[in-house]
Amino acid sequence: MRILAIESSCDETAAAVLDGAELRANVVVSQIDMFKAYGGVIPEVAARSHLEAILPVIDKALLDAGLKTAEGKNDWEKIDAVAVTHTPGLLGSLLIGTLTARTLAILHEKPLYAVHHLKSHIYANWIGVSEAEAPEFPLVALVVSGGHTQIIYMPNHNQFEIIGTTLDDAVGECFDKVAKILGLPYPGGPAIAKAAEKGDAEKYKLPHPQIEGLDFSFSGLKTAVLRAVQKEVGVGIDFPSHELRERLNTQQVADVAASFQKTAVEILMEKVRKAVRERGEVKSVVLAGGVSANQALREAAKELEREGVRIYVPEKQYAGDNAAMVAEAARFEIQAGVEPTDPRKLNISPRSVIY
Repeated sequence: MRILAIESSCDETAAAVLDGAELRANVVVSQIDMFKAYGGVIPEVAARSHLEAILPVIDKALLDAGLKTAEGKNDWEKIDAVAVTHTPGLLGSLLIGTLTARTLAILHEKPLYAVHHLKSHIYANWIGVSEAEAPEFPLVALVVSGGHTQIIYMPNHNQFEIIGTTLDDAVGECFDKVAKILGLPYPGGPAIAKAAEKGDAEKYKLPHPQIEGLDFSFSGLKTAVLRAVQKEVGVGIDFPSHELRERLNTQQVADVAASFQKTAVEILMEKVRKAVRERGEVKSVVLAGGVSANQALREAAKELEREGVRIYVPEKQYAGDNAAMVAEAARFEIQAGVEPTDPRKLNISPRSVIY
C-alpha cells in the first residue's frame, strides 16, 4: 500500500510517500523564516504560501520516492491512496491541502483518508520503527504544540480518549509569549531552549497552577514570568512588555528562560505521572507535537522509565508538522478497515479548525 500524504495545517507545506511501513519520501517547506519578522504566523499569508508551494512539494515527494514514469510524469498508477490533514489548523491553510488532496483523489480515482492532525502527531512515534520496537498499548500520549496541550489515553490503535487538556493557553503558545517578553526570536520553543542552556533554572521560583484532575493552565505561568521580569528590572506592572528586553542583560534572559522551561516541563510531567498512576495498566508514554522536540522535556520523560513505563519520543525531524506522520496515521486507519472519505463531500467547518 503506497500512500501519498499531504500536510498544510499551519505554516509547513509537506508531502510524503509511505510504502507499507517504509518511508520513501518526506518533503517539508517551512514558512518559519518568513514569519520570524512578525513574531508569529499570519494566516492569510500562510495560505497564499501553501498555494504556491503545494504542487512543487508533491512533485518533489513523488520524485524522491521514485514514482515517475520514463517520460518524467508522476506515476499515479503506483499510488494506492491519498491522505491529508483535515483538522484542526488554520482555515485557509487547511483548505489548500484538502482541496489539493480531494482533486488528486478524484482525478486519479484514489481513496481519500482525511486524518486528524493530533492523531498524526501521535503516530510520528511509529515512523521507521519496527513492530517489535513500537509503543505498546495501552498508552498515554502527551500532545504538546503551539496550539494544543492534551493527555490522550489509547487502549489500542485508533482509540482515543482525551483525559486532560489545557483550559487556556497551550504550552507552545506560552513558550512563544515568554520568548517575546525576553526579546527572543520566533518560534519561541527553540529560542527558549537555547537561551536556557546558559541559565540558572533555580533563579526564579515560578508557580505551578493548582488545576484539578489532568487538565492544564498556562496563562498564569506566562503572567508570572512577566511579573518576575518586571520586578527584576525594577518597573511597575503597567510597564510595556515589549520594552523589557532593553533592560535585561544576557544572563538575566538566560536565567528567566531556564527557570520558565524547568517549570513548564515540571507541570507537564506532573500531569503525565498522575495519568499513568490513575490508569494503572499503562505500558507506554509517548510524546507528540512540536514541543516534544524540547530536550529538557525528553530528559524529564525518560525518568518515568525507572517506574516501569517505556518512553517514546519521535525523531526531532518528525516532531513538528510533516506529512510522514499523516501517512503513518492513515496506514493504521487502512489496516483497521476505516472507510475512506468521499472527496466530493469533504468539507472544512470553521468550528473544527481552531488551532
